[in-house]
Amino acid sequence: MYTLSDFDFDLPGRLIAQAPLPGRSESRLLNVGISLADRRFSDLATLVSPKDLLVFNNTRVIRARLFGTKQTGGQVEVLIERIFDRQHAIAKIRASKSPKTGSTIRLADTFDVQVGERQGEFFTLTFPDDVVGLLDKYGHMPLPPYIERHADDTDDTRYQTIYAKIPGAVAAPTAGLHFDQPLIDRLQEKGVKTAHVTLHVGAGTFQPVRTENLAEHQMHTEQYTITEETVQAVEKTRANGGRIIAVGTTSLRALEAASQSGVLTTGSDETRIFITPGYRFRTVDRLITNFHLPKSTLLMLVCAFAGYERIRKAYAHAITAEYRFFSYGDAMLLNCAI
Repeated sequence: MYTLSDFDFDLPGRLIAQAPLPGRSESRLLNVGISLADRRFSDLATLVSPKDLLVFNNTRVIRARLFGTKQTGGQVEVLIERIFDRQHAIAKIRASKSPKTGSTIRLADTFDVQVGERQGEFFTLTFPDDVVGLLDKYGHMPLPPYIERHADDTDDTRYQTIYAKIPGAVAAPTAGLHFDQPLIDRLQEKGVKTAHVTLHVGAGTFQPVRTENLAEHQMHTEQYTITEETVQAVEKTRANGGRIIAVGTTSLRALEAASQSGVLTTGSDETRIFITPGYRFRTVDRLITNFHLPKSTLLMLVCAFAGYERIRKAYAHAITAEYRFFSYGDAMLLNCAI
C-alpha cells in the first residue's frame, strides 16, 4: 500500500522551467519503455504507428487572474476556478482579510464584482457582464505557482495549445503545448488519426496532497465532455489494432472517467477520478505527459499507468540528464504497464 511519502523526490530548482523554449517541438522527449531513450519531441512521428489515435484536450485557458481592491482599499488577487454561466463564477481570493458576503471588489480599476457565499476555499462572484469577455479584456494568464514571474505577452500564446477551442480551463493541458502544426502535419501524413475531448483544468490540479493515507485525499471536481465522434474514433482504432494515445493526463482523466462502465461513453459530466497504483485502465494505451510535482496526484497517476519503479527510474534519469520540469518543461512517452 503506497503512502504520500512514496511519491516524494528531490528536484533541483534550476530544472523547473520558467519559460517556454523558442519552438514548441524543440523540447526533449524521454521514451519510457523497457529501457529509457532520450529523444526530441519532434521525433514523436517515428514513435507511433499509422494505426494509432492521438486524443487531445481542446480546452482553452482563460485569462483567469485579476487584480483589484476591496471597498476598504485592501489589495486583492482573484483567480477564477470555474465559470458557471454568463455572469457567475467561483474563485480563490488572496487578500489580507477575506471579503465579506455582499461586498464588492473593484477589478482592473474598471468594473465591480459582488462577493456571494463562500464554498470552502472559494467564493462565488457575480460579474456585471459576460465573464469570459471581461477576462479576455482585463485578465492575465494564470501561470502556475512554481513559475516565479508575471505572465507576459509570450504566455498569451505559449501557455495555450495551438488547437485550444473551448474556454474554461485555468491551467493549461501542458503535454499539448509541445505540438506545433508541422508536427501535427507529419503525424497525419503518416496516417495517425486525431480526436478531441474537453476537460476544463481547474486550479485544483496544483493542490497538494496533505494526508499520508491517500484514501483520505479529496480530489477537485473537473468538467469534461466526450463526443460521439471521439467514441467512434476510439472504437475504430481498437478494431484496426491501433493504440489510444492520450495527450496529457487531462485527456486520460476524461477518457477514463467516461469509461467506468467498461466502455467509453459520450456525454458531459463532472469527475473526481483519483488514479493511483492498482487502477485498471480501460481505454488509454499510451500517454504523453510532462514531468510532475513531487507528492502530486499527477505523479501518482503516471506511476499507476507505467509502473511505480519504472517512473522512479525515469525521473531519476531525467534529473541526472537535466530535463526541464513542469508546465514549460520536457515530456515523456509512456506505455501502459497493466
